[in-house]
Amino acid sequence: MKTSFNDQLDITRRDLMKGGMGAASLAAVSAGAAVPAAVTAASVAVTANAAQAQQHAASATVTQPATGIVMSPDYARTVAQMAYVWGWPMVNMINRRAAITQAPEPGHLNGVLPAAPRGQIAMLNDYIEPSETFVTCPNQDVVYGLGFFALDEEPVVIQVPDFGDRFWVYALYDARTDQFGHLGKPYGSKPGFYLLAGPRWSGLKPDGTTDVLRCPTSLANAIPRVFQDDTPEDRKAIQKVINQVVAYPLKDFDGEMKTIEWAKVPDIPGPASSGEETKWVVPDKFFDQFGEVLDTVDPLPGEEALYGQFRLLLDAASKDPELKKVLVATAVETEDKVIQPFFQWKHNGRPAGNGWNRSTNNAQFGVDYFNRTGTAKSNMFDNRPNETQYFYTDHDGAGGELSGSGSYAITFPAGQEPPVNGFWSLTLYNDKHLFHANDLKRYSLGTKNKNLKRNSDGSLTLYAGAKSPGGDKENNWLPAPDGKFSLYIRAYWGKEAILDGSWQPPAIEVAQ
Repeated sequence: MKTSFNDQLDITRRDLMKGGMGAASLAAVSAGAAVPAAVTAASVAVTANAAQAQQHAASATVTQPATGIVMSPDYARTVAQMAYVWGWPMVNMINRRAAITQAPEPGHLNGVLPAAPRGQIAMLNDYIEPSETFVTCPNQDVVYGLGFFALDEEPVVIQVPDFGDRFWVYALYDARTDQFGHLGKPYGSKPGFYLLAGPRWSGLKPDGTTDVLRCPTSLANAIPRVFQDDTPEDRKAIQKVINQVVAYPLKDFDGEMKTIEWAKVPDIPGPASSGEETKWVVPDKFFDQFGEVLDTVDPLPGEEALYGQFRLLLDAASKDPELKKVLVATAVETEDKVIQPFFQWKHNGRPAGNGWNRSTNNAQFGVDYFNRTGTAKSNMFDNRPNETQYFYTDHDGAGGELSGSGSYAITFPAGQEPPVNGFWSLTLYNDKHLFHANDLKRYSLGTKNKNLKRNSDGSLTLYAGAKSPGGDKENNWLPAPDGKFSLYIRAYWGKEAILDGSWQPPAIEVAQ
């Protein structure tokens, strides 16, 4: 009997959730294999003579944690909490890949989400639907694509058609949720065929490809974003170009531009939505998957000591069932006390003025664990700051919590809308950071809208609340749920005032 996508997805989730604790890592550590040495002074002293640097490095070997120790529960708890915060985004990525790549062919999961086998992508053919719960904080400014890859085993060719004047960017993410490569209108990227390869792939650049983009991890994913006006004319006009946004394994590359009519790909049955984002990190099972992260994601400079401590923790817990229980209890507690608060916007990024916060180091986090993990929890898959700057808030300008029972006005003075080379928008999300389904089917307002009403002085006022402001103001209204909600400004390809922080979002006023 043929296994359905839904059945495969459930099987994969069960396998992931009951998997071993990085058996390869534990075996290596138990056998006394060396873990990566810490970065030495020589490795960063780029002006030093190469021979001297090598000699210094050889004499600066750092002692690694001893295995076979008896670890106290309190020590294990201390290391486990840091491991959970550090590893949360990467376990998140592992489980998203496992789910999405169960798709038997490129299509639309439950009719609303791009899904494809490993090594391919799928594209939507219009804005994403409000029923989407794969990721929080989607937008209805672009047409999205999505795909996951294993780039050491299987390099991928991704096609870039001629987008003309239309804004586009392909966000390419590694296992840490950092972007790699530069592919999009902000970079002046040319149409062509781009090869995505992993750090250990040793092949040559194939004839006919435009460039090779190296990912620092084998696990990678791509999320193309292509701007679309909110008009029937542009929905029709965009189809020809997005049908050429296709990715496939290198073995299938023949130098010819392939097309897929994304409006006609199959809908793939999947699990029913709970009305909130899929729970991609399960605290009870986190440390069963954590070893895979250590095995497949190389440490950044300076992280070698962390890896040594984390491997020691897994080694000790593998030999002591009671210590393993401590790890699980720590994961549950850390999820509640450390991870969950990131869902409040005041705990994300840094203050941006007038009660808003703005994203920081998005998609180029490096060792900024606070912002990486906060973003992975609240609004995963940001673009780089130069590609997109995000501003968000749960509160009005006076500090009151945004609620559908109130009515709010957001006024951009004449000439003071977000200064961008691309586009901007204001989006409203419910308390789950997802769209609030409404009769107008309206979830954001901004550059894409051609019927916004301006004030007599040239300023632009947008409204938010459960109740319509009425009359000609309704074109400028974002319908809100009865309960809590948040507001979110995107500035794609921001100008200098966006990048340097001198532009500030307007205060949200309680409308009379």
